[in-house]
Amino acid sequence: MPVVNRIADYAKDMQGWRRHLHQHPELGFECHETAAFVAARLREFGVDEIHEGIATTGIVAIINGQGAGPTIGLRADMDALPMGEETGLEYASVHAGKMHACGHDGHTTMLLGAARYLAETRNFSGRVALIFQPAEEGGGGGEVMCDAGIMERFDIGEVYALHNIPDLALGTFSTRPGPIMAAVDDFEINIKGLGGHGAYPQDTRDPVVAAVALANAIQTIVSRNLDTRKELVVSVTQIHTGSADNIIPEVAFVGGTVRTFDKGVQAMVQNRLDAICNGVAATYEVEVSLRYNIGYPATVNDADKVAIAAGVAGDVAGEANVIADQLPEMGAEDFSYMLERRPGAYLFLGQGDGPGVHNTGYDFNDEISPIGASFFARMVETRQPVKG
Repeated sequence: MPVVNRIADYAKDMQGWRRHLHQHPELGFECHETAAFVAARLREFGVDEIHEGIATTGIVAIINGQGAGPTIGLRADMDALPMGEETGLEYASVHAGKMHACGHDGHTTMLLGAARYLAETRNFSGRVALIFQPAEEGGGGGEVMCDAGIMERFDIGEVYALHNIPDLALGTFSTRPGPIMAAVDDFEINIKGLGGHGAYPQDTRDPVVAAVALANAIQTIVSRNLDTRKELVVSVTQIHTGSADNIIPEVAFVGGTVRTFDKGVQAMVQNRLDAICNGVAATYEVEVSLRYNIGYPATVNDADKVAIAAGVAGDVAGEANVIADQLPEMGAEDFSYMLERRPGAYLFLGQGDGPGVHNTGYDFNDEISPIGASFFARMVETRQPVKG
């Protein structure tokens, strides 16, 4: 396709950018070197405006097209994960305990590739807003950038994002209308009993037994309280207590994660957790305190924008390489906050076989960078064609 061939000329440069970013990962909002690298490339490309320091290290860059028109937003995340790398690559992370294990280095590179093309050709009307966002991995940088007013300040009318996905055929796009990724919450339950000698349990109020009862009861929320036509994951992922085999401890901790697509289901889980905690407290004569932490909301694609985005993906990769009705994912994504503010679409882009994301052996596949950049560029040209 024409756009792929044009952007394919940048493939070697894009590989270099991506591997530099991979070698120098940064966490959360502290993406200072990454943002400086991005801004330097954008200046080289000749974009019209570069607005830095949004949400600490976020950037919004503006490219003006030919004549008046709306503004389309394209987003890439920049942050890495707090984990060690075990790839053995020559461009592996130089920062111990930090790794681009989710491909955000590649997402940033794809948007830079699109920026270079769009700044050179300007074959569109209106404007494009390039959103480079920190702190997707748990920091909610998307929400912080929205709260900073980027949608209103730059008059963004719709917004799009891509995420690489291993084990989907290289160059295949996948998306769906409606919820595509789940809301993610977590819970923390602290239990206080009365500790004592393991040989004399009658003199204690055992938090271990209470913790086990809590974990078992929590598993019934999905099996006995959920409308079977809806989706929900509730996982107990932590139980901490005890220090020796002959001591009944005084305290215990139970924690876990909740993944939902429906706010009514989310409320049901909170109510059931509260009731279970109260019941266990009464049954085992312990004190139980629940803290329910609401996290990223569900990522909900606009149906009309998904149809358009799937069409553009088909133009780039071929219709046979587009899945427009994938099943929802139980993972979470803070692009959800941007989709709450503006209609748009979130798509996955397959990068072929290899270790999954959040794995110490993962690496982004540079072969998909021109494909993703072409999607972004064609999205702009399709949504905002030159008038007349």
